[in-house]
Formats: sequence, C-alpha cells, structure tokens
Amino acid sequence: MLIDCRINYIELPANDLSKAKQFYGEVFGWTFEDYGEDYCAFNDGYLDGGFYPSALKSKSAANGAALVILYADDLESTMDRITNAGGEICTPTFSFPGGRRFHFHDPCGNELAVWSDQ
Repeated sequence: MLIDCRINYIELPANDLSKAKQFYGEVFGWTFEDYGEDYCAFNDGYLDGGFYPSALKSKSAANGAALVILYADDLESTMDRITNAGGEICTPTFSFPGGRRFHFHDPCGNELAVWSDQ
C-alpha cells in the first residue's frame, strides 16, 4: 500500500553496478532486479530504490547531497561487515541524543550513515 507524501524510492549513482550489488547484498541483504545494463533496482526488505550508472558520488558535505541513514541493531557488527565488504568508514562512531552513528563510503564512493539506539 502506498502512503501519500512519504518517501517511496531512493536512487543512488554507481560507477560499477555489479560492485554496488555485491556490497549492499553482502552487507545489508538487499535484493536486486536488473533493468538492462543501465539500471538496477533494489529492495532492502522495506524500501525500494535503484542504482544508475554515473561517475558522480552522493556525499553530503562535499556536494550537499541528502544523507541516507540506515538503522542497525548492532552498530559494531554492521561496521565490520561494511569494512570487510570494501566500504570505508569516513566519520567514526559518535554519540548524539538518542543513539550513536557513523558514516561510510560504499565501494562506489557514496556516503551513507548507520545509526543505532543501542
């Protein structure tokens, strides 16, 4: 069921669609559906999105891009999975009212974050 005026889909650039699929599948368990060679849709079990081929990178501080923030029950385990799969931690874990989070770059250079209330 679609809910009016809610975020419904997110698209991210990827300079290598196969790298993006491998990383997000391995780290977060996302599933994928290819639409030709120029587009790959993903589902994280809740939200849909897609990757499109581009040399651009989504980085909040560098170019003002929106920051996609994922939730994790176990922040440290998620950080380990990210680095083991080729991601890079770009902002170490810090505390804020309500939890902790860190930022990372995926293998295509996009910046995302992960937070936990634990």
